[in-house]
Amino acid sequence: MSQSNNHHKLPYDETVQCVQCGYCLPACPTYMTMEKETHSPRGRINLVKLAAKGHLTLDELQQPIDMCLGCRACETACPSGVEYGKILEGARDVLEEHKASRMSKPLRFAQNVIFQKFFPDSKKLRAAADLIWLYQASGLKSLAHKSKVIRILPDNLRAFEEVLPKVISPLERRKRPEVLKPSSATIPRFKVAFFTGCIMDAIFEKINRLSMELLALGGCEVLVIPEQTCCGALHAHAGRRDDTRMLAKRNIAAFEQLDVDFIVNNAGGCGAQLVEYHHLFAGDEQWEARAKAFVDKTLDITQVLVRCELPLLKPISATVTYQRSCHMTNVQKVTMEPVELIRSIPGVNLREMANPNMCCGSAGIYNVVNYKESMEVLDAKMPFVNETLASIIVTTNPGCLLQMKLGVQRVEYSPKARVVHLVELLAESAGLKTDQGSSIDSK
Repeated sequence: MSQSNNHHKLPYDETVQCVQCGYCLPACPTYMTMEKETHSPRGRINLVKLAAKGHLTLDELQQPIDMCLGCRACETACPSGVEYGKILEGARDVLEEHKASRMSKPLRFAQNVIFQKFFPDSKKLRAAADLIWLYQASGLKSLAHKSKVIRILPDNLRAFEEVLPKVISPLERRKRPEVLKPSSATIPRFKVAFFTGCIMDAIFEKINRLSMELLALGGCEVLVIPEQTCCGALHAHAGRRDDTRMLAKRNIAAFEQLDVDFIVNNAGGCGAQLVEYHHLFAGDEQWEARAKAFVDKTLDITQVLVRCELPLLKPISATVTYQRSCHMTNVQKVTMEPVELIRSIPGVNLREMANPNMCCGSAGIYNVVNYKESMEVLDAKMPFVNETLASIIVTTNPGCLLQMKLGVQRVEYSPKARVVHLVELLAESAGLKTDQGSSIDSK
């Protein structure tokens, strides 16, 4: 195996904080499913330390790091305050640079197009969403399934094709306003800028629309600016630090032009990236303070909605369980607000699952590139979900939403629970028009 000269760039100083106590082991989903020390937090930290000293090649480090979900549950369990996130991202950066130096030019070009030209470009993402809408609305999807042509897709793509939400039409997408005024308050409770995200706005635009309407219903003035771009989470997970910093700069520059109380997002993964922008610019005289100002205004939508007076008047008679987003829980530290909002819906019986903080196995695109390992984590998660006998599973992250839909399909549990974003459930109770209105058991 080849050794790279980049091993000295690994985050060695952060690894020495780990005393190898093992408190992180029960919190780690991959250690639970793979049962290998190399796939535990302390094992990976030790491997990074060895590679930094030159005792282990980067090729040998690659697989254990690739198999990490990045859920960061280990950070909440660690009594020594080890910053595992910094170690993981630092290792990913070095490994990506190492891989790039040996990657073929066509493959490298393709990756650059995806990360640098596709995700940051809202027009390209909308075009892709329009194609998915055409596939769903034209009958092509039904034909592909009836003719079994769909079977030519790999297992991972076929699985997610089945659980993708119904994408809204291009015409309806163009009707979304850039400013929503409060529904009733003469003076806005808050003035907020809404972060649309990339995948969220392309595939889950209906949830984005409902998020904005809920904020307005709660008395907020909502602004949506076209200058914003992808949060950079997928780039960070892939070890593309320069691309991540570029996207962060674009978002910081765009939102700092607005005089708003908060910058609001509705996706756990996006929010986790946004609230750590300042880490990307540590020591940067030009950008660190600007990034910190951005972070100080950034909130998950649940943190704003709990401060509003939502007219949740329509009862929803259902037992509900809450699938906690790892990045929302472990990075953003948003834990009680979603629960408070769920409990505020009349008729809902919230039944928390055992081991509620266990990752579902989504983790960005982990469930696409590491499908088998992701499904093993999901299969370990679903018994806790099923024990609640919930008819509705609530999530706060698009990746969790799709993953839990797959989980419901994979288990012998009847009746099948429905999976919704918390925004959808709140919107239904508030009387907003949703695609889920006829499906949620409500009075």
